Amino acid sequence: MFKRILIANRGEIACRIARTCRQLGIEYVAVHSSADAGALHLKGAVAAVCLGAGPATESYLKGKAIIAAALQQGCEAVHPGYGFLSENAEFAQAVQDAGLTFIGPRAETILALGDKSRAKSLMRDAGVPTVPGMVEASEDPAQLERMISEIGLPVLLKPSAGGGGKGMQVLRSLAGLRPAIEAAIRVARSSFGDGRLIVERFVERPRHIEVQVFGDRQGNVVHLFERECTLQRRHQKVVEEAPAIGLPEAVRMRLHDAAVRGARSIGYVNAGTFEFIVDQENNFYFLEVNTRLQVEHPVTEEITGQDLVAWQFQVAAGGSLPLSQSQIKASGCAIECRIYAEDPLEGFRPAPGRVSRVAWPQGVRVEAGVTDGDSVPAFYDPMVAKLVVRGENRARALEQMHDALRRTALLGLTTNLGFLTRVLEDPAVQSGDVHTQYLDEATALHKPKAGVAAAAIACAAACSCMPAGSRSPWAASGRNDVLDRSSLSATAPLGTLGFWAGDHLVQASLTGFLENGVHLSVDGEAFRIGVSSAGGIYRGTVNGSEWAACDTGAAIELQIDGDRYALVPARLRSPGEAKAAGAAVAPMPGIVTALLVQIGSQVAEGDVLAVVEAMKMENQVLASANGVVTAIHFPVGANVGVGDLLVEVEVAVPQGGS
Repeated sequence: MFKRILIANRGEIACRIARTCRQLGIEYVAVHSSADAGALHLKGAVAAVCLGAGPATESYLKGKAIIAAALQQGCEAVHPGYGFLSENAEFAQAVQDAGLTFIGPRAETILALGDKSRAKSLMRDAGVPTVPGMVEASEDPAQLERMISEIGLPVLLKPSAGGGGKGMQVLRSLAGLRPAIEAAIRVARSSFGDGRLIVERFVERPRHIEVQVFGDRQGNVVHLFERECTLQRRHQKVVEEAPAIGLPEAVRMRLHDAAVRGARSIGYVNAGTFEFIVDQENNFYFLEVNTRLQVEHPVTEEITGQDLVAWQFQVAAGGSLPLSQSQIKASGCAIECRIYAEDPLEGFRPAPGRVSRVAWPQGVRVEAGVTDGDSVPAFYDPMVAKLVVRGENRARALEQMHDALRRTALLGLTTNLGFLTRVLEDPAVQSGDVHTQYLDEATALHKPKAGVAAAAIACAAACSCMPAGSRSPWAASGRNDVLDRSSLSATAPLGTLGFWAGDHLVQASLTGFLENGVHLSVDGEAFRIGVSSAGGIYRGTVNGSEWAACDTGAAIELQIDGDRYALVPARLRSPGEAKAAGAAVAPMPGIVTALLVQIGSQVAEGDVLAVVEAMKMENQVLASANGVVTAIHFPVGANVGVGDLLVEVEVAVPQGGS
């Protein structure tokens, strides 16, 4: 076994790998960018090496710098985690050439399976079912047109060098076919440096099921059962579980056999995942192989009782697989939810920021890369944590996960916690009647329940009357927080507090106290609020919903059933500070990648003024009114924070206005 390794990653997966290192007595070296100095994944490392600036291209994607750090720090091996360089065959080979061990598949395996066209051909030769369509990729529009005509509509255009669903396009009509093909080629070239596409028959409303495989250098290959990954948003997995939902046993066994047969045919070594789509008749077709540890590997660990990172270490060190196929057992049901720093109300736009307070639920497996006070940089994938539960059956696991989500407090960030809570409450999700486009189509799940904004104001007001030893905001004339509750009415207002919700000032009226809470009224709506405080976090219930909050001094950060509300006490802002109509501000921390106007430019409402890039996504900054650009405060390449004023527009006065 290794004595010291380098973890070539960050965030929750680096923390996950480090945990197994500690359990096995393996020392580990951590790497980081300047944006991650002091990050959680550096804790416990025998050394921490800064690779460069925040952008991944200047840090976590610098393969030569990572290898140099491993050699300098006396490491024997490099674990790439997932993302970044984990499926980069050139990096894997360079690690090996430097005399180090790459903890993953062979470089030639990564290279062969990284090309979707070649992978499909290899699997077809191994007898693994594949989707009808092209075997060879092409960037010749005429050839692609001919293939589409032969296969028949609908078809899926898929970049051969792509991944994660990026650049895929479904064609359902022959109208405008050539322009659609040419556009797909351009996207593939710009995204992956390779314009080749494959054409496949598009399978309507499929499920996404994958099989975890492992191979060793002695030629042994096993599976560790399957995972259901159908709940996706824009081809990105959101909720995963093991085993797959309601899969006939005969189909399940054929899936396992196909994955093992495919892995054995190419001499697969270390961890890998064979991904399949399954149609409504339970026919399955090979999709791709992920030549690394998967984000969702914890659900497999939970049902099998195995540590897959420990398996990776043992195999990479030259050992045999820890168990034979007959020794690997599975029981119960495990579910994982991915927590992202993103805003469901803004099209799931990434939402980097700073964590004010975090409290994870007890009795739940938490894979997290952040803690109190940590920043979530704009440079990387927005996933910050995963919750994992295991129950004796699926119904129990769903209950446990729903409870875990409601008990999670992640304050200061806008996250998808509320969205995940609504997903698990959805009847179709509970019954398993879903497909890979279900979450994209179920737009009602993207929005909080109606009326929650008023409840948020009420909860913020409840926080304000909790702290002991300080003056109560409800006191009108020198009274302290110790009030004679026996004399209080539950209907007559005892005082009011105002809060800014965006640019709107809303007042909450206290009408009475409970034994562990208060009665409040907001805009005539009554709220019964339970509230307690521990570790700087207020918690309680409001009309049956769970809430949590903390006071940052500048605002009260609050979650209700996972949805975020940032409320500013009225005393901290005057009405004149409301945002000017023509001000265009940064929607999130990031980098200004484009300025499309200059001082003096005439703009119309909705025009794009600038582009801010964060977490691999471009975000357009739009003019909110017609007018003239009077100032530009940041150049291209500048780092900006959320709310920073980018462009000022002098709003045009309508003709004939008074």
